[in-house]
Amino acid sequence: MKDENPFDQQLRLDIKENINNIIPDVPFLKKRGIKPSAIYNSYWKFAAERQKIFELRRLGAPYPWTSNSILLKYKFTNTYRASDRVSQYLIKRVIYPDNSSFDFSPEDVFFRIILFKLFNKIETWEYLEKELGIIDFKSYSFKTYDKLLLKHTEKGEKIYSAAYIMPSGSSFGYRNKHSNNLKLIEYMMSEHIVKKISLAKSLKELYDLLLGFPSLGKFLAFQYAIDINYSELCDFSEMDFVVAGPGAKSGISKLFSNTNGYSNEYIIQLMAENQEQEFQRLNLNFNYIGNRQLQLIDCQNIFCETDKYTRVAYPNFKGNSRTRIKQHFTPNLMQPIEYFYPPKWHIVL
Repeated sequence: MKDENPFDQQLRLDIKENINNIIPDVPFLKKRGIKPSAIYNSYWKFAAERQKIFELRRLGAPYPWTSNSILLKYKFTNTYRASDRVSQYLIKRVIYPDNSSFDFSPEDVFFRIILFKLFNKIETWEYLEKELGIIDFKSYSFKTYDKLLLKHTEKGEKIYSAAYIMPSGSSFGYRNKHSNNLKLIEYMMSEHIVKKISLAKSLKELYDLLLGFPSLGKFLAFQYAIDINYSELCDFSEMDFVVAGPGAKSGISKLFSNTNGYSNEYIIQLMAENQEQEFQRLNLNFNYIGNRQLQLIDCQNIFCETDKYTRVAYPNFKGNSRTRIKQHFTPNLMQPIEYFYPPKWHIVL
């Protein structure tokens, strides 16, 4: 194993340990009768290594940013959800556009967030912005937006992200998906959703509000609640509430042999509450963003990404999802990204 890099050498040792079914001793889990599987530690190791890659890229370090062959080959989201490319675009360009002197109303802000997130594709937003100039609810016209999006699709352009399935909104009766999505926004606005958001007292209440609209299932309602909470429309703790998505559920099924009847959401909460001691237990150096620890949404996402990671690292451990990773990683070697987070978080990098 002369040419093997240190990280892959450690991975090989981990695999040997897992084959021998050596179960980690984790006090906070044992106390609750929860049994981790032999690959449980990979959750924390993945989180620390992926965050290290983020830090090195942010500081302009030369590529490659890791010796982990799996992380070099395949695409994984950041450890912090808000650090991902699409989330950063949403925060910097859609919610808090620093190059705009335009005074957006609360209705405009909500409209911009939901319009962006229904497609979840930067290129679609930039196309609309190029054609329309200022994107706001005051100047919104169904006919104009519908025509522009149809024109774009007829040119063979994809207007939706492949990250996750966007709502069809088929209950509005239009043939084209984007037309139904535009009508969904109109319906939300007609129901005075911005006023209702201002009256919500928790992230859970915001989630329940969104869940009441057509075609928004549990996963999307939670994701949109987090996106809206980046803005000044509300200010709820991301430690208050979480919904486990399909990928997170699959990851949990791999990393625990027995959850003792606890819900997936409770497992995510336990991981968030015990993150510091777990990084210490495994002697992992985790660089937090400012003084902000991993939140429930981040820990949920890490389960999803660990599920992907273990498809390659530990293929014998089967979850509830796919067995391969689709997206390969292509490094962007342009200048470092200037990261920006909601001002209310008071993060200093």
